[in-house]
Amino acid sequence: MCVQEVSLLTIKRLAEYVGVTVRAVRHYHQTGLLPEPERDASGYRRYDAQAVVHLIRIKTMAEAGVPLTRIQELMAADPERFAQAVDEIDQALARQIEELRQRRRRVAGLVAGEHLFLPAEIAEYIEELRALGVSERGVLVERDGWIMLAANYPDKALEWIAQKRAQLADTGFRQFYRTYDQAHDWDPTDPRLADLADTMADRFLREVEAAGVDTADWTMQKVLSDDEQALLGAYVNDYSPAWLRLNELVRERVERSPMTRDVK
Repeated sequence: MCVQEVSLLTIKRLAEYVGVTVRAVRHYHQTGLLPEPERDASGYRRYDAQAVVHLIRIKTMAEAGVPLTRIQELMAADPERFAQAVDEIDQALARQIEELRQRRRRVAGLVAGEHLFLPAEIAEYIEELRALGVSERGVLVERDGWIMLAANYPDKALEWIAQKRAQLADTGFRQFYRTYDQAHDWDPTDPRLADLADTMADRFLREVEAAGVDTADWTMQKVLSDDEQALLGAYVNDYSPAWLRLNELVRERVERSPMTRDVK
């Protein structure tokens, strides 16, 4: 057997070696990507080593997402242009890999808390509430409210969350928050609401005084816009009869306070 016979491949052997189907090889012949060799005396195509090189290049570029028309152009390019094109393909793949990594992080975020739905500062606040022992119901109320606030008022929401996180760092506020969360399930006639209302009114008046705000403007309706008030009301006041009663008690105490009467 001569060297020439050993060195030539049938279309089946070529396809198996490169890792494509015979049908793909024939398709590349039809599109002009892979030159079709002459047939031997028996009528079979016979492929040399250069055909292997060409087919592997075609297969590699096709798997990288390069359009067949672009592959055809590059197969006819000189070595310098081909090397440049390979570098461009590599950079495009690197961008795709980074995009896929970002998608993987977002998919992982589906089970990784609130970071998928909220800015980092707000998501961290929600996690702090869970660590504090706030009920999951209370956490979800806060989460849903902050989603709506962040979507409607992104700049203000970040200001508000900074204030909330500063409050949460205070031990007294943490205890108050836990109690307020528990009050959700109390009966509206529960006597503990009166003590909680005292705490809330006192805290509110001290914060208003420290901020230098006119106490006459204490109501949320005067501090916030109508839209903002509607959002807050939907996600806080309307969830619990006990909370609604608590709001009434706090309002009564604030209106009776010397600070409020003095400005009327």
